[in-house]
Formats: sequence, structure tokens, C-alpha cells
Amino acid sequence: MQMKQPNRAETAKVWAFCVVSAFVLLSGFAFNTWQVIGDKSFLRFQRDTESLIIGRLAKSRQDGIFSAGGLAGAGVDHSFHETWITPKETDRQYLAYFDDIPLKRYSPYLSQIGGQGMMYGVLDRLIRISSSRTKYEIFQIIASALSAVALTLVVLWFHIEFGFTSAILVLASAAASKWLTVFGRNLWWSLWAFYLPMLALMFFLMLNRKPEKRHFIKLGILACAAVFAKCFFNGYEYITTTLVMMTVPFIYYSILDRADLRQFAKGAVSIVAGTSVAILVSLVILLLQIGSAEGNVPGGIKHVTSTLEKRTYGNASEYNSEFSSSLEAGTFGVVRNYINGSYLDLRPKADASDSAEAESAFEIRYSHLIISFVVMSLLTVFAWRRNKSTAQRQKDTGLVVAAWFSILAPLSWFIIFKSHSYIHTHVNFIVWQMPFTLFGFAIWGAVIRHGLQRLRTSKWRINIWRH
Repeated sequence: MQMKQPNRAETAKVWAFCVVSAFVLLSGFAFNTWQVIGDKSFLRFQRDTESLIIGRLAKSRQDGIFSAGGLAGAGVDHSFHETWITPKETDRQYLAYFDDIPLKRYSPYLSQIGGQGMMYGVLDRLIRISSSRTKYEIFQIIASALSAVALTLVVLWFHIEFGFTSAILVLASAAASKWLTVFGRNLWWSLWAFYLPMLALMFFLMLNRKPEKRHFIKLGILACAAVFAKCFFNGYEYITTTLVMMTVPFIYYSILDRADLRQFAKGAVSIVAGTSVAILVSLVILLLQIGSAEGNVPGGIKHVTSTLEKRTYGNASEYNSEFSSSLEAGTFGVVRNYINGSYLDLRPKADASDSAEAESAFEIRYSHLIISFVVMSLLTVFAWRRNKSTAQRQKDTGLVVAAWFSILAPLSWFIIFKSHSYIHTHVNFIVWQMPFTLFGFAIWGAVIRHGLQRLRTSKWRINIWRH
């Protein structure tokens, strides 16, 4: 199936829309312009984890970018895998970088490659500015811009596939998400890297529409490169969510192009194979880094397996009270907490401590969104019966199926990494936006589009009857 070639005017409109999208998202991520969260929460969000990148910058400046294996970390005399970094220790990382204070000790973070720290370490050397505080602000702008570009590409894909209405709602939902806003500029989380694998498959499959002519080796190589890039820049954070998210466009295009079982299986095997190679290679690199920093590769293997166990379903008796409680927690209760979590607080920020009654009246929860997506999906199905266009019905079918398949992405983290989700309720709500809520709002756009089309048709019929 060949894509319709846009004319020059249409291309200009799309470019203009992308520029507006990037500006809207960058403004929110970098400056909290849309005030979807209080400024204090915005400025202090995950400062402790970000300080590991700042500590890495101080270490790179002092001893070289690949010192201590290039791993992120902090100038503390204890392992924060056992005792997490304190607020005072967090502040000292920033001061060490801002004021060029030498690090006497360095404790590396052993659970990810730390590519984002290496990247900013290179930029620290390239940017010729004397003030390290100014450099830090520039790095935050860069992180915000990368996140804005990544999500703008997602919005662009929705624009191409489902039109302006769905795209504008996806953009609005991203700008209104307080979780995307606070993650967008954080140097540690590198929000943009989570979306790289999905974006790679979105545009590859869009440009290679015929399943029988699709180069599955290229698809596997692309999946491998994209997943490795994600693991390099932000490790294995939300890895199951990222991997399920990556397959959502594959599900969509398999339905849209009516791929047969053989074509679907070949594509799935290519993606799984490429992903497996990427994770294996990244693990080997991480173990070599740990060996370089700690002089103990077997110890690195033990650390990786122990970290996996305590974040999932390890033996509670082998860990302290914090982890034992999370390991003993019920999976259903953990998932329920995230379903009832806040997507957007519409109350004025000064009223944030008001009564529970006010909270329930002005807060949009993920449970509310899920219910609305169910209703919109049913309305879309109802619209299929009235739509004579087979192509449009197939698109809407693919959208609805892909949207509800995408809910497996956040659920995979809540369920598989149940222990981590039990503890990290201050950050893990972000996975709802990977990419379930984005596809859910695209369904809203499809319903509105059908409504507008029906309204135009009704007006045309009335005018014909009057004449």
C-alpha cells in the first residue's frame, strides 16, 4: 500500500504543527510553563537520582570520562545500593560540580551503564562556559529538548495516521501530564530514551507498509539498535514497559495491513531476537564496567541478580524491612494504587492541601481516563457500523486494538516489578504515558472526527432537502 504524497501546502502545515508541538512540550518540560504541577515539586523532583549524574560530571572532570568504568555515582563513602544517598549528600554532589570541589571518594551506581552521564561529560568539555551552574541549566534544556522532540515525533505519527484531531489531543494530553512534565528535563531519567524503540518501529513500519516485502532482518537490526540505545542512556529502568511499548506499532500495522500469521510471526521473531541481543550486549558492557570500577565481575553478576530479585518477587526473608514489605505486598493492591493515582490536579496550587472532597472534585485520576477510553472505544466501534470506508474502519480497528494492547506496557511493570512499584509510587506513574494514555486520547480524537464528519453530512443533507 503506497502512502499518499502530501502537497507543499500540507507539508508546510505539518512542519508548522511540529514546531508548535515541540515548543509547547519544551516550555512545559524546561520551565513548567503550563503549571500542571507546583513549582516546588517541579524544581525538586528526583534531585537525588539526578545528583548521580552530577557526581559523574564532577568525577569525569577530575579523573576522566571513563574513570570508575564511566558509571554514574556520588562522592560518598558508602554504597547507596545499601543506604540511599541523603539530602545533604545530594546537595554536596551539586556543590562539588558547581564549585570544582575535589571528590575524595566515589561510589558508583552499578545498575546501569550510565551513558547519559558520559554524554553530558563530553558536553561539559565541549561547552566553553566558565560557570558550571550555567552548564547544568543548559544540560536541562538539552534533556527537555530531546524529550520534546521524541514526543513530537510520536504526535507527528498520530497526525499522519489519524489526522489533526487525534494528534492535537495526544499533544494536549502530553503537555497536561504532570509526570511527563517532571521527568522531561531530569538528567538521570532521560525521558526521550524510553520512546526511542517505539519511534523506530513506528516510522520503519509506516514507511514499509507491505508485510510481504518488509525486510525483517532490517527490522531486527533496528530493534536491536534502538533497545541498546535505551539501555545505554537510561539503563533498565521500566524495561518491560519500554519493550511492550515498542511492539504497539507492530500490532497496529499488523491489523491495518492484514498481515497473515506467517508474516506476523516473522516480524515478532525479528523484534524479539534484536531485543535479546541488545539486552545481552548491554549487560556484558555493564559487567565489564563493574569489573573496571570494582575489580570484581562475579560480584557484578551477583549485584544484577540481587537487584532483579528485590524488585520483583525475591525471598522477603533475605532483605531488610523496607524490601521485605514490598516483596510481601499483594500484586492486586499495588495495581489498584496506580489505577487510582493522579494524572492531573486541576485545583489551584494554593489549594493543594484542601479536603478530600475538593480533591475528588478537581482531580483527574487514571481510573477516570480508563473509563473514558472504554466509552470512547465503544463509540468508535459503533461508528464502524455507519462508516462505509473499509480503509477507515481498518484504521480505527487497529487504533482501538493497539490502544488496549498498550495497557500491557504499564501493567507489565506494576505486576512483574511489583516490589519496585510498591516502593516507588513517587515516580512509577510515568509508565501510564508509555504509551497507553497517548493512544487513549487518540481514540477520543477518532470519536470527535466521526462526530464532525456526521455533523457535516447531516448539514449537507438538510441543505439538499431545503432546496
